[in-house]
Amino acid sequence: MNNTAAPSRDELVGRAAELAPALAKHAIWQEENRVLHPDAIDALADAGLLKLTLPARYGGHECDTTTLVDVLAEIALGDGAASWVATVWNISTWLAGLFPDEVQDEVIASGDTRICGTFAPHGVGVPTSGGIVLNGSWSFNTGARQSGWNAHAAVRVAEGGEPEPVLVLVPMSELEVVDDWHSSGLRGTGSVTTTAKDVFVPDARVLPMMPVMREGAHRSETNAASRLWNVPFLPWACAVTSATAHGLSRAAWAAFLERLPTRSITYTDYERQSHAPLTHVQLADARARIDESAFHVHRVAARVDAKTGAPWSVRERVEARLDLGVGVQRAKEAVDILANASGASSTLTTVPIQRIARDSQTSSLHAFAHPDTNLELYGRVVCGLEPNTQFL
Repeated sequence: MNNTAAPSRDELVGRAAELAPALAKHAIWQEENRVLHPDAIDALADAGLLKLTLPARYGGHECDTTTLVDVLAEIALGDGAASWVATVWNISTWLAGLFPDEVQDEVIASGDTRICGTFAPHGVGVPTSGGIVLNGSWSFNTGARQSGWNAHAAVRVAEGGEPEPVLVLVPMSELEVVDDWHSSGLRGTGSVTTTAKDVFVPDARVLPMMPVMREGAHRSETNAASRLWNVPFLPWACAVTSATAHGLSRAAWAAFLERLPTRSITYTDYERQSHAPLTHVQLADARARIDESAFHVHRVAARVDAKTGAPWSVRERVEARLDLGVGVQRAKEAVDILANASGASSTLTTVPIQRIARDSQTSSLHAFAHPDTNLELYGRVVCGLEPNTQFL
């Protein structure tokens, strides 16, 4: 039992801000090697930023949603890949906190919280004595090669019974890794494919998925009273998964302003880009979109924190998806404006804004975060139609 008081919100956000320059130093190496640099992982761990959703009894911080979002956004100021990996590890640690206490002792008691996870049910679990036999492949498995455990979604299929989506916890040592992460953006996340071939998963490490997704239902006695585990997973995840995109828009702003004093506009009379009226408009437009992104990201985070333990209506759930989609959309728009204003020299790999733009583009295409999908979902419910997804 660890009774150490959790750091304050300001301290955690400050730690993340201080790490940004160190994380940025590893960005090119991470793109070339398609995983996080070991020093970047150590820095995140030493700062306590991989324990944001770890139960307090294991030395975790059990952060509120707004603090978690702001920490992850600050990490993105240094590197988008580091932010996204930290996002996935913290989300998956939260999921581990839903399992029975004896499972948590097995998986996270050591404080090593590098648990990766995917939530598309691309595996099949066949019931057997004491558990299931799992087979399947899961792509976009962020941080898998540097994780100890994997949280996967699957479908439990019993003869004569209805298929049931489930969440499973599996040691990485029991899965095969397909090194297929060759992407244009977020390259350092190492989001490879993992495969299970006749892997036995005991019943204690299998949870019905939809109660988890809709209500945060869990089997942990010690976490039952914690505010962190008394929120529905998907509205909470809407806030958390938007943080990297928003942080990248702030990173683009900082990167653009850093180069601006030394830039001209070639083939024009503007010896300083900062003197061009177009630049003034571009900066104002980008700033407005960054602020709009912040509004949506923080609105859904604040609602999750305010409604801890309270029921969520369908309308509130689709509003959370709307905030996610618009928060990501406005962030990407801001990055695009600033990248477009950065000139041909910005395409060099040594210039951060080209990487930020690619990371932003990749982040916006995530199936859960995609703006078009989320805006359509909100609009159809407002028009009186049923949601076209169970992921609410």
